[in-house]
Amino acid sequence: MTDLESRLTRLNTPDPKPPVFPDADVAYTLHDTPIGTMLLAVAYGKVVASSFGDEETITARLARSVSPRVLRQPRPLDDVRRQLDEYLDGRRHTFDLDVDLVLASPFQRLVLEDLPEHTSYGRTTTYGAVAVGIDKPKAAPRGRYGAGREPGVRRPAVSSGDRRERRTHRLRGRP
Repeated sequence: MTDLESRLTRLNTPDPKPPVFPDADVAYTLHDTPIGTMLLAVAYGKVVASSFGDEETITARLARSVSPRVLRQPRPLDDVRRQLDEYLDGRRHTFDLDVDLVLASPFQRLVLEDLPEHTSYGRTTTYGAVAVGIDKPKAAPRGRYGAGREPGVRRPAVSSGDRRERRTHRLRGRP
């Protein structure tokens, strides 16, 4: 053993460990579900996003609206993911999570805050019933494919699972 090696051995340093980084202001993850991949995000202990939208678009909105410190960190979302999986498996009928509607427009907040009055697990409602319930009856989609004038209420021209034939504009159900 050389003189340098013996001196280094006497330092008695513990095994080096990787650095521990602080949690992000906004932690997010992509979570695979039976209905598609969702981006889930929490900030300061509250759910701030649950979206099927594009990862880059949603994280940019989070950085502008909540904090520029947005990191993909799945661990802070463990409880959110567990509850979502239980809900989609039918083992849970409500969520026990704090939610911050920071990304929602004023109209979307109005709808989301009133939505539990109109629907629950296993129950459905219509755009019209929700619109009347929030005292915005003109916000409901008009006609078969039209959308209301209120921002945030949009209905796709073809609902999920339907196909629209290009020339005849007839709707066909699922194949």
